[in-house]
Amino acid sequence: MDNSQQTTTGSLLRVDDGKTIAIISYLSIIGWIIAYIMYGNNKAPLAAFHLRQTITLYIASLAVWIVEMILAFIPVIGILASIAAIFLYIAFFIFWIIGFIAAVNGQEKAMPFIGVQAQAWFRGI
Repeated sequence: MDNSQQTTTGSLLRVDDGKTIAIISYLSIIGWIIAYIMYGNNKAPLAAFHLRQTITLYIASLAVWIVEMILAFIPVIGILASIAAIFLYIAFFIFWIIGFIAAVNGQEKAMPFIGVQAQAWFRGI
């Protein structure tokens, strides 16, 4: 009977570890790196799903920032690019909230627009 309790407890810990890794991945890029290292020890599907979601979100945010910085020096286009970037950053923040809430609830809920592609692009994780 003790063995069955240990097995049950072990499986509960694995599910919880996947959830913990998923939550940590949303905290920052440093949190993502820590979560990825933790994922190496526990390849939970929930953790992999959220690692893919967050790395896509971080890369998209970085790409928008790079384009914004490049266009910032062009008088009219720079202002328009900055305004567009503000709206994209707001959208990314909303996506982050959606993903974070899904991670806290232990759900595999893809972020709007980029979530499905994230799973395809980073299926190696």
